[in-house]
Amino acid sequence: MVNSLKELIEESELTDVDDPEERFITSHVKWEIYEALLAKLEDNSHYRVTYLDGVLEIVSPSIRHEKVKKNLAMLLEHYMYRKRINCVPMGSTTFRNKAKKAGAEPDECYCIGEEKNVPDIAIEVNMTSGNIDKLEIYRRLGVKEVWMWKSNSLNLYHLREEKNIRFVDTYGYERIIKSEFLPELDISLLSQCALITNSLECIDEFERGLKSKDK
Repeated sequence: MVNSLKELIEESELTDVDDPEERFITSHVKWEIYEALLAKLEDNSHYRVTYLDGVLEIVSPSIRHEKVKKNLAMLLEHYMYRKRINCVPMGSTTFRNKAKKAGAEPDECYCIGEEKNVPDIAIEVNMTSGNIDKLEIYRRLGVKEVWMWKSNSLNLYHLREEKNIRFVDTYGYERIIKSEFLPELDISLLSQCALITNSLECIDEFERGLKSKDK
């Protein structure tokens, strides 16, 4: 990883780094610098950039991170196709709001039903601890549901009323067991299958689990 934000912005070519996941964090970054960095990295999908109140975090994901992310996307899209649920995959699109000083690039995200300006579901795969409060960013962006992968399982959060004191520690999000957009989806099954490295075995095991629940 580069040693400074200036070095990253001014590099003529950005190269991949080896596993494991690496992070670069700096503070007091103006919004204009954040946008300049996004423009610089527009053709380099290897980095994930997050911004909150002047704090900038750049992550170079590990191979393990990317495998879990891809498996989650593959299984989730298989599930929605199987259930005939219309969705709009938006991948790692950058969402940002200058007025609210927040920006993020989810690992995967989806609009359910029809395309919207902000995804209904954002998925974050965390292999190491970050220093930016992702839930606060997604609250400011208006994302209704955030799925966070941590310690080999998914934790789901749904946005409630902004001033609800019950959820102050999670920035207005309530921890939930099932998705309110996909209430029939078995999150435990999804998490277990996402850890299977062989893609055919991964989707076969997921399909077997779905069929057993259909009986």
